[in-house]
Amino acid sequence: MDLAELTERQNKGMIAFDAILGTGALLAPRATLRVFGHDDPSPDAEWLFRRCGPIWLTFAAAHAVAAGRGRPEDWWGLAWLRGTELLTDVVWAQSPAIRRPLSRTALRLAGVGNLAMALAYAVRARRA
Repeated sequence: MDLAELTERQNKGMIAFDAILGTGALLAPRATLRVFGHDDPSPDAEWLFRRCGPIWLTFAAAHAVAAGRGRPEDWWGLAWLRGTELLTDVVWAQSPAIRRPLSRTALRLAGVGNLAMALAYAVRARRA
């Protein structure tokens, strides 16, 4: 399997991940936060998390467009989107409401994952 195939396969996984995350944030924010190791959220934290649902659903749509069309601009768009997420989870990992060490580590590593995706999608865009 070459890098293009690996990137396309990983991209399809992100369609599902972002769709599940976005739907969970909108419809069941408290339960979704619990999955990430968050304490029982305050009402304002729950609503702030819920407002991210449409963002993640937009990410899922962008991943789906790239999977369907595969044009260079689709892959550049994904590289840019993932670039915007480099530090968001790293910042979230500092929350006192995230108490489980594994959850903190996973959130920190999400930044590394977003960097890897941004670079892979940029490479895929250049080769498309």
